[in-house]
Order: sequence, then structure tokens, then C-alpha cells
Amino acid sequence: MRFLGIDLGWTTGASGLCAMAWTAGRLVVLDLDRRPSQTDCLAWIDHWAPASENALVAVDAPTLIPNATGMRLPDRLCHQYFRAYHAGSYPANLGRPFAAHTLAFGRSLEARGFRHAPHLEPQAAGRWQIEVFPHPAQVHLFSLPRILKYKKGSLAQRRQELTRLRAAILEHLPHGRPALIPPDLPAIPQGGAALKTVEDMLDSLICAYIAAHWWLWGSARNWVLGNLEQGYMVIPAPVSLGQERPTPPQDHPQTNGGDA
Repeated sequence: MRFLGIDLGWTTGASGLCAMAWTAGRLVVLDLDRRPSQTDCLAWIDHWAPASENALVAVDAPTLIPNATGMRLPDRLCHQYFRAYHAGSYPANLGRPFAAHTLAFGRSLEARGFRHAPHLEPQAAGRWQIEVFPHPAQVHLFSLPRILKYKKGSLAQRRQELTRLRAAILEHLPHGRPALIPPDLPAIPQGGAALKTVEDMLDSLICAYIAAHWWLWGSARNWVLGNLEQGYMVIPAPVSLGQERPTPPQDHPQTNGGDA
């Protein structure tokens, strides 16, 4: 089984890309890359998940946007449950300039046989796609009191926070469930375009890990914010070194019918 993480450029920007494989009960990183266009990104997907390959693609971008204006259901729920961690999502609607680009990407995945999977039986064979959001996932996976703010602030602050993200990946994910074989991650650059490149690559690694977590556990250890009709996000449930934390409140927005 392959797991592909896509930190999609929402307009014309480059995308971070990570490919993982499930091997002998553990995850291994096969590739960590960044491509300049959607066409290049799709070619990369065709390479790592050809038509004969079972794979799950996790995309950090709104690939389902049913609402003409306002905010989608998953965006509202994300704000409700993660704003205290500074992890509210960017609102998506059909009037946003990125909508045509992200929707086209989701349709391109569907054309390759990747069906949306807000419901998934654990370890099911097939070709699937899901929407994910790295910031709340990191809050749960790394037991953070708030997000790592590597996207905004001064260059020194961004570099410091990205260094923390790199360290958290190497500290926590090899002990997670699933366990990730420690990858050879790029060093954190001093700044400039190189810093953005590494940021996108590390975000894509988080996306790929969420894909594997969803495939391995399904709704037993993941939250699904939203549904197929109104858009959705898959977020790992709170864990610490693979051990379950207290379950969320009974009114948790598990709209796909599963248990958090």
C-alpha cells in the first residue's frame, strides 16, 4: 500500500510531495519532493501510484467545495475544535480565487481512480483520496498546546518553528501507530526560497502520515470533520506515543457515523 501526501499549491504555487509505503508493519518514506505545477504533481503521483497500485492520497487543500459563499462545514468545525490551538482552517467557497484550481486537482485524482473516502474500513484495498489539514493533525500527533507557527512571522521565527517541526517528526512518528522508519529529512535552510521548499516538503510528509493513519485505523482513531456532501477533513485523534488519550465530547462532529 502506498500513501501520498500532497501539500498542494492552492493557486499556481509549487506543491510539496511525499510518498510512503507500508512495509513489514512500518512506514518508510520513498520520496520527498516539491514540484512547480499541478501537471508536474500529477505526473509524480502517476509514478508513485500507477493504476495498478493500491494507494491513498491525502491532500492539504479543499478538493470538495459545494458552497457558493461563506464557509464549508469542515472549516466551521475546524475553527470550533482547534481555534484554541490557533489551528482554524482557511475558509473555502466557490468565490475564492483558488477554488477552480483545487477542485480541478480533486477531479484529476478521481479520473485516476482515487475515490473520496470520508468512510473507510481499516486496511481496505483500493485507491482513495482524502482532504487533510497538517496543523490540527500536528496538535494531536505531537501533543502540542498550540500550532508550530512556521508559516508566519520573522524569518528567524519561521526557521525556529520549522526546526521544531522537523524535530517533532523524528521524535514522535517513529513511535507512532503506525510507526515511521526515521526518514532522512532535509536540514532547515537559513532562509529564502529554500526555507519555503523544506516547509512544503515537511507538510507533505505529515499529509502522507495522516493517510497511513486513516488507512490503518479508520474512524476508530481518527476524526472526520464534515461529510462527502459538504466537504470533510480527516484528522488523527489525540494520541501520545501511540497511546489513546481521552475521547472527545459526545457532541464531537463525527458526521460520517463512526466513533472518534
